[in-house]
Amino acid sequence: MALRGPKVWLWRWRRNPLKRRADRVEAWVVLGVWTLTAFVGMLAGTTVSRSVEDGLARERVEWRPLVARLDERAPGRTSGNGGVSRTEQVWATATWTAVDGSARSGQLRVPAGSAAGTPVTVWTDPEGRQVTRPVTESQAHVRAFLIGSVAAVGAASLPLVGGRALRRRLERGRMDRWDAEWSRFGPMWGRTTG
Repeated sequence: MALRGPKVWLWRWRRNPLKRRADRVEAWVVLGVWTLTAFVGMLAGTTVSRSVEDGLARERVEWRPLVARLDERAPGRTSGNGGVSRTEQVWATATWTAVDGSARSGQLRVPAGSAAGTPVTVWTDPEGRQVTRPVTESQAHVRAFLIGSVAAVGAASLPLVGGRALRRRLERGRMDRWDAEWSRFGPMWGRTTG
């Protein structure tokens, strides 16, 4: 195990007579990559999160509940004795009148065994198309945070991967220069390696 000294902050920028140009370039690459990573991640996460939250808020304002009537009896039984319980939800066809006055129909989740003509709630968008119930404000915050976090991580990974590739290339160039210098000065010591 190698012995290590105390951790030195900002060691890449300290004066050192052995520091090469490649070391200074790598120091600036590391600083630039981390700065760009933080900036891109925060910008992407914030932008996507706000966009999602605005879209969900718009849905809460624009989507409206309407009363629909079941066209036929819903499958299942209403009693809990050996059959389907009343709390189970099944798909059934219902009809409603849209805001523009046109008749619409679609599949809705309703309690099992509901009779034909039973009123049920259907959510529609401004064009009268059937949609799901809009999310609450707290659900919108959570969804926006999660989607924004995924976008931030995804966007921040791009500068990290690019910086890693650039550092690998700098390291390969440094090793090539070291090999060239070693092959030039190694024989002067009276013995060769390899």
